[in-house]
Amino acid sequence: MFRKPMADLYPTEEAPGLRVRGGTQYTRSQGDYRCGDCGAEDHANGDDNVKRLVDDYTAHHGPAHTKDGGR
Repeated sequence: MFRKPMADLYPTEEAPGLRVRGGTQYTRSQGDYRCGDCGAEDHANGDDNVKRLVDDYTAHHGPAHTKDGGR
């Protein structure tokens, strides 16, 4: 019942990006990212922490590297 996501769903160096998994009544939400440009990575558990992780990824990594030529 408390299975981990398949390994190929986690962001890797070869497949960078953002992964968010919503929580259930028994589990907390989880999030991971890996930036394809600078290689930064992070992990978070819990709704508030995952929201901050998504905000950080959006503002400083991933899509932020393509805005106006960089960081």
